[in-house]
Amino acid sequence: MSGHSKWHSIKHKKAAVDAKRGKIFTRLIRELQIAAREGGGDPEKNSRLRKAIADAKQANMPKDNIEKAIKRGTGEIEGVNYEEIKYEGYGPGGVAVYLETVTDNKNRTVAELRHIFSKHGGNLGESGCVAWMFHRKGFIIVPKDKIDEEKLMELVINSGAEDMQEEESNFVVYTTPEDFDTVVNAFKENGVEYDDAKVGLIPQTFVKLEGKQANQMLKLMEVLEDHDDIQNVWANFDISDEEIDKFANG
Repeated sequence: MSGHSKWHSIKHKKAAVDAKRGKIFTRLIRELQIAAREGGGDPEKNSRLRKAIADAKQANMPKDNIEKAIKRGTGEIEGVNYEEIKYEGYGPGGVAVYLETVTDNKNRTVAELRHIFSKHGGNLGESGCVAWMFHRKGFIIVPKDKIDEEKLMELVINSGAEDMQEEESNFVVYTTPEDFDTVVNAFKENGVEYDDAKVGLIPQTFVKLEGKQANQMLKLMEVLEDHDDIQNVWANFDISDEEIDKFANG
């Protein structure tokens, strides 16, 4: 994941601040509704809903808001009808970008996405143009200052995780989507603190960006991740920690 995991770590910390202002509540409510609609309202039988509830609680969403979102998803109370749509495109330097969106107006969403890509040195592509460049995996980002490497490696082996990679300031633990919940629960039971944990798309190859293109790509990521209709953004850029930190602080 290289620079991309660093970016996710920064965005995760930023999200905690955004949540206090209610900026991410819309995204969380939509995920709760979709998860409940697709898999039912019982989190014990619906892993996606279970994760959505955990994320909502972490963002300090009131219990009443969570319950109403779930009931809208199951149809117990009326609500906006959301649709899940995937979009694919290219960022500066040919970076592959895969978007997971939830929208109540796909015509509005696609028009806005075309404008965003065009404005930031990229373009929206056809379905399937970049999906083949990614594998779906679970991943957990653990800061190096939170755990001893040998202890983490032992936990990785015993919990059934697939792999662990070392980066400049983080360890990244990978799992199959099926084993993700088991591994995360093992981390929690052992008191391991992590910056981010989710099932997502991991690039098979990376595009190295520097200078202007790196700045354009990071700006594109920021705008896309701030868009209310976008739940997740996955991209195969490789940008140095130094450039990402410069952008985040700039």
